[in-house]
Amino acid sequence: MAERNITEHLKLMVDLGEVTALLSESPDLQGFLDRAVAMVADHLGTEVCSIYLYNEETRLLTLKATCGLSPDVVGKIHLKIGEGLVGKSLKELRPICVANASQNPDYKFFPEAGEEAFDAFLAVPILRGIEKIGVLAAQRDQTRLFSNTEVMAMRALTAQLATAIETARALLQFASPAKEAAAPEFGGAGELFVCGSSASPGYACAKSVIFDRHPVERILKQNRGLEAGIGTAEDLECSLARTAAQLEQLQVSLGARLPEVASLIFEAHLMMLKDKTFMGKMLERIADGAPASRAIAEVSETYIKTFEASSHDYIQEKARDVEDLALRLLSNLTADAAAGETEWKGRIVIVRELLPSDILKITLEEVAGIIMVSGGLTSHVSILVRSLDVPMVIANDVNLLQVPDGSQVLLDADTGNVYVHPSEAVLAAFHGRERVRKTLKSAKSQMADRTLLQDGSSVTLLANINLLSELDLARELKAEGVGLYRTEFPFLIRQTLPSEDEQYAVYANLLKRTQGQDVTIRTLDAGGDKVLGYFDDAGEANPALGLRSTRLTLRYREVFDQQLRAILRAGAGVGSLRIMFPMISSLDEFVEARQRVFDCLADLEQELDIPIVKPKVGMMVELPAVLEIIDDFAEEADFFSIGTNDFIQYMLAVDRTNDRVSEYYCPHHPAVLRGLKRIAEAAAQHGIDCAVCGEMAHDTRYVPFFIGIGIRRLSVDPHYLPDVQQCVMALSSERATAYAEQLLSKRLIKETAALLV
Repeated sequence: MAERNITEHLKLMVDLGEVTALLSESPDLQGFLDRAVAMVADHLGTEVCSIYLYNEETRLLTLKATCGLSPDVVGKIHLKIGEGLVGKSLKELRPICVANASQNPDYKFFPEAGEEAFDAFLAVPILRGIEKIGVLAAQRDQTRLFSNTEVMAMRALTAQLATAIETARALLQFASPAKEAAAPEFGGAGELFVCGSSASPGYACAKSVIFDRHPVERILKQNRGLEAGIGTAEDLECSLARTAAQLEQLQVSLGARLPEVASLIFEAHLMMLKDKTFMGKMLERIADGAPASRAIAEVSETYIKTFEASSHDYIQEKARDVEDLALRLLSNLTADAAAGETEWKGRIVIVRELLPSDILKITLEEVAGIIMVSGGLTSHVSILVRSLDVPMVIANDVNLLQVPDGSQVLLDADTGNVYVHPSEAVLAAFHGRERVRKTLKSAKSQMADRTLLQDGSSVTLLANINLLSELDLARELKAEGVGLYRTEFPFLIRQTLPSEDEQYAVYANLLKRTQGQDVTIRTLDAGGDKVLGYFDDAGEANPALGLRSTRLTLRYREVFDQQLRAILRAGAGVGSLRIMFPMISSLDEFVEARQRVFDCLADLEQELDIPIVKPKVGMMVELPAVLEIIDDFAEEADFFSIGTNDFIQYMLAVDRTNDRVSEYYCPHHPAVLRGLKRIAEAAAQHGIDCAVCGEMAHDTRYVPFFIGIGIRRLSVDPHYLPDVQQCVMALSSERATAYAEQLLSKRLIKETAALLV
């Protein structure tokens, strides 16, 4: 095959769209596996491609699909972890590529498979986080060895396949049914005022709706009675087709709004629609005389209870997929949206708990606002809602959960106030403030091109970006670059790890749209309150001090390397890329993480045969441990960025999400202020730039202090840019320095508090 054709085929092979198409076109799960191996064999130009799946209970790899080997051996070849080249690949969690497989001491020969002629061998593990899914293997004549480019393409593809295959495996896991949870009962309504906290600014006045995490229980109960129910087998088939079409359209809509998480967010639903066991049980119920609606209800309840009984968080979460799918099937069966769908559009949603996946579902329906009756202001859920520009208040008043659907609610998410059945006077004040708000919006858009102090020296204002959808606002408000791109949301929102290629698409989009401005990409900052269920590390006694951030990524090198490779590929021709590690606690940790960047860069240059621009590599300063060795860090790092949220939390031993100790979370504590001064001095002495990207950076009470200690880079959420610019441009270096010195001279918190402007 000519070199040009090989390159074109490999580009096709790692194209996520083709994997998604395979899923859509396959008649069932086995059909998906069969089509996948055929696709890889075609694009790779190889005679053999096989998929082996790993069973956790038996601890065996089993050949489940093949193109090129004898079809009679499917389901009959079994390998232990470490056995054969396939087993070795899964044991060592790395690709195994050999030229003469039959001569390799780890090779295991199966004469019944008919593989004698195929001695060039490549095996790549299929992983979902740390979960072992299986192995993708390719074989060909030994005269045509596998190249580094082909190895890279296979690695990208296995990450994509893992999502689909893991869903298939989850459908086969049955445990004892869980206890049935009682459906909540909602009380009456009345006038109610609740003072909460703003999680995402904005106003809304609309009818309410309670977001019930388990609405399916009530709906399924209505459809499972011995006599109740409607629909035939043909009706069920029609409902399946309508549901599949809706899910595919939702993926398109989500892709337009949130490219970070669009790729396979509804894949679990699509996989269940194709699962012979799941849908087959429904058809069996109908054949036994049950109406289609009762069949959907009974089978769905079985799966829901099965998944909820699992000890794995990521399996438990699949119960929500079944719920959503069951409601869609019932809705399409009855052709009545009220049968399975809640009307969210234009409503204010009241909820006790929200998962990131829930937020995506309801924001796609264009909700007016959200009231959460629990949760922390700094959680990733709050950040996600803010990024989606949905007004949100957190209010710890359980009476809100008793508000009947359809009640008029006024949500003032700028102040944190919630009014149920507001009076005419309150409504009039609301509408007046909304007019003022629109006027302010117009004024805020008149940003200066550069941010200058009164003495003419420059301050760089950068944007913190959570989702690509925020870039337009950042550009409109003339941000001079991205000071912090948080990469964790594609990891948090999904039930499986995003692949290297999926991450690459996001980072490439980010760098393309920022048009050469400085862009600082923070590596995965998970753990603590940002739990990745599929790592099975939830349940730590003290997650804030547990396996999180850079500790986590250094533990799971495959995950770290995939992200670094994706970032480096996206920035291959970009000179303004900066990579930043979160939660660094020692110089050893920083050097180790930085070396992973350099190693990945060297590997990519060899694989892609192109030079890659070496990015600047820096660190978040968040832990008190770094203060005593801050000069050592400044000699090694290309830049600092101070994450004040965690810096304060760990400096003062205060859980910033705990209302009981919130008064102790004090940014103007003398130790915090002096620590910040020390970091800024070390950066200046060693000639590296130092930014502030935590919440203190947008608090105009502290902006003069940062200017006074020499900080000249502030990175804030885009909507804070106008206020911060206005504050900076009213300052002079001399006045800011005097103010900072005055604050730093104080010993008591009450003394620094009295000085805040």
